[in-house]
Amino acid sequence: MLSSPSLALWGASLIEVNPGLTFWTIVTFLILAILLRWKAWGPIMGFVQEREKAIEDAIESARREREEAAKLLEEQKALVVEAQQKAAEEARRNQAEMERLREEMILKSRRDSEEFMASARRTIEEETARARAQLRAEAIEIALNAAERLMKSSLDEREQRRLVTEFIAELDEKRPAA
Repeated sequence: MLSSPSLALWGASLIEVNPGLTFWTIVTFLILAILLRWKAWGPIMGFVQEREKAIEDAIESARREREEAAKLLEEQKALVVEAQQKAAEEARRNQAEMERLREEMILKSRRDSEEFMASARRTIEEETARARAQLRAEAIEIALNAAERLMKSSLDEREQRRLVTEFIAELDEKRPAA
């Protein structure tokens, strides 16, 4: 431990100006400043300048990328809108095509049903005409048979009733079952 008088000397020397010590302190400081400037300051400043340039380049690159991304986003939005418009147009075209096909099918069905109805009417008319012709032929044959029998038999009323009854019974036998 230091005694109090030596402390006083040591404290007093700090306050007193010593020209030799001051001179060497300044010389040492200048030599150290020159050495630092020569050996350390240049590389440190170079590193700082490189770092500043790298940061500026990164900022510029980020700005360019952001602008490019914004441009790409706008292009994507335009493509999406265009795709939506194309899809809507395609849907309208498909709807119109489906409507046209539906109308064609309805018309074809109507034509087919009209043709079927006309064919059915013709068939019915032909069958009706054939049935009428057959009925006429049978009526004529019946009338001829009745006239022939009447001519052969006597004309009294009782005999006529018997002939008509026989004739009706024969008709019932000849008539096809429905």
